Amino acid sequence: MHASCQRTIASKSEGISTDWAYCQILPGGYYDEEPMAFYLNAVSAYNVARPFQNFPPLTGWCSWYHYYENIDSESLNTNFTRLKDLNSTITSDAVIIDDGYITAWGDWDSLKPKSFPKFRGGMKHLADEIRKNGMTPGLWIAPFACDKHSKLAREHPDWIIRNDEGRLANSSNCGKFFYGLDATNPAVREYAFKCIRRAVKEWGYRVLKLDFLYAACLQGNGKYDISMTRAETMYLALQTLRAAAGPDTFIIGCGCPIGPAIGLIDANRVSADTGPTWYPDFPLPWWDHGTLPSLRAMVRNTVTRSSLGHRFWHNDPDCILLGNTTRLSKIEIMSAATVIAMTGGMLLLSDDLSKLESDRLKMATRIYPVTGVTAVSLDLHNTSKSGVPCIMRMWCTDTMEMEAMGSSAAQLTTYNAKRTSFVPNKPWMNPWKRDRNCLPVVKGLGTWSLVSLSNWLDEPAVVSIPMEAALPPKHHFTSKYQLHLGYHVFNFWSEKYHWVAADQVYKTISKTLEPHQSEIFHVKPMSLDQCQYIGSDLHFTCGYEVEEFLSTAKSVQLKLRSELKRSGFVYLYIPCYADKMSINSSGSSTEKGEVIFQTPKIWHNQTFYGGQVIRIWTKINADGSDSDGRITVQVQGE
Repeated sequence: MHASCQRTIASKSEGISTDWAYCQILPGGYYDEEPMAFYLNAVSAYNVARPFQNFPPLTGWCSWYHYYENIDSESLNTNFTRLKDLNSTITSDAVIIDDGYITAWGDWDSLKPKSFPKFRGGMKHLADEIRKNGMTPGLWIAPFACDKHSKLAREHPDWIIRNDEGRLANSSNCGKFFYGLDATNPAVREYAFKCIRRAVKEWGYRVLKLDFLYAACLQGNGKYDISMTRAETMYLALQTLRAAAGPDTFIIGCGCPIGPAIGLIDANRVSADTGPTWYPDFPLPWWDHGTLPSLRAMVRNTVTRSSLGHRFWHNDPDCILLGNTTRLSKIEIMSAATVIAMTGGMLLLSDDLSKLESDRLKMATRIYPVTGVTAVSLDLHNTSKSGVPCIMRMWCTDTMEMEAMGSSAAQLTTYNAKRTSFVPNKPWMNPWKRDRNCLPVVKGLGTWSLVSLSNWLDEPAVVSIPMEAALPPKHHFTSKYQLHLGYHVFNFWSEKYHWVAADQVYKTISKTLEPHQSEIFHVKPMSLDQCQYIGSDLHFTCGYEVEEFLSTAKSVQLKLRSELKRSGFVYLYIPCYADKMSINSSGSSTEKGEVIFQTPKIWHNQTFYGGQVIRIWTKINADGSDSDGRITVQVQGE
């Protein structure tokens, strides 16, 4: 075992000590449900990780990917107002004002005079406007970076890290070159402390996106204290930022080394920047698919690092870009939505919301609210040609008791996130029980699994999973779901239903997917004599949107969550061949449900069984009425 000391000068009294090493020995050919679970829990425990201590899973809007540096107070206020208007469609917890408000990095109180004139109240006024519209103010800062032309660089050149040749070290990213500030220097830490404290205490921002944090520990021997390793320097820098922000401020790390941040930040960007194209766009080097801004780079690291979420912190997969100003296809946007939904991280929009078309916004509403539950990547170590895992799985059940089941969807999300997150001094979740990737749902819905299949190649491909691997845990089946009657398989994005006979369980679930396309499959055991909820096109889980569900062999009483405006189809299985139906949906009556599939008759215990899958159009007005979101079905037939 080797440890690089990075030319650190050891003190005579303390010497140099490394981090702990972790070794986990597995039998040959052994593959756990989540192989890294015990390692991640051990690291979380050692670093006293405390995810979800002072904020729910974050949803909201960030200014960066539409405006970039070209923001001004007027355009920001337009989006604040639009977010308030959208509150009954997709609710935002926070708004993050990203880069573009200051004249130079490092000079964090030097607002651009034309874009942010003093008579409009500056950054404090913008924070007040965000709060006035019912959201939490958030602000982007790069506390250990400075531009070459900044006042800070001119007045304090001794604060800037120098490389091994004695020159000022460049902390470059794909868009610009800038300097890194030496966090071993007490004066630098004091300056960073004051900048953060001003943003929180004077301006009133409770969410901070702290970017380019690696700049505090650039490689080089031109530092104030060369006895500190880069890891120690990064840890000291982050301790300073947390102390300045206080325990109740939600800190999002960005460009942040993973190890030193555990236990000090609330969320962390786990991917490269997303972008308006699938691959890095010119003038960026197009061949770098892993680290430069692009949707593919975002997808790759979000999936491979999904298991960090709710253990070290809340994962930030970066924003979802919906607008026509990008060159992303609808298929690619759906894939981004799939990854964000299945990995259970933050959900941030970043378009000009005043110009966003309703059909594009609907792709985000179909994954909102986030669930707070993280799927497991099943092919993490077998990514074949694409180099990106393409199969994720989670499951839902009504057998798990939940104190918060009667709460709003947002409260449920917080409950689920805390239930599945790491908690110091609490027994670790056994990965074989699959509780961490389980979403509790209301009684009557049953148990089913969600599997996402993705094609990350640049050509069409068949992606598949063995049917047995797609099934929910057998120990959660109840007696009314007889395994030999077959399975309902519902494709969420394409809204297609398939019935799989029991004797076909040894086969695979597969689909020919277009380049960069994803599909979410729901697999549920077929009931012998109960009406079943198959799903909807309202929420990717096909169950999280349901508040109440009661059924018999020929009736359904269903209540959808009605705090948000929605419209779409609900899919039900009726275990008979109906001659007549009486349906009431949100107060509107009809005698017809559209039959989209009829199962063949199944011989079992001297009786033929079978039925129909119907779909019903519904509209939720979020008007507070008792009938809103309520569906009743009464069937006559054999």
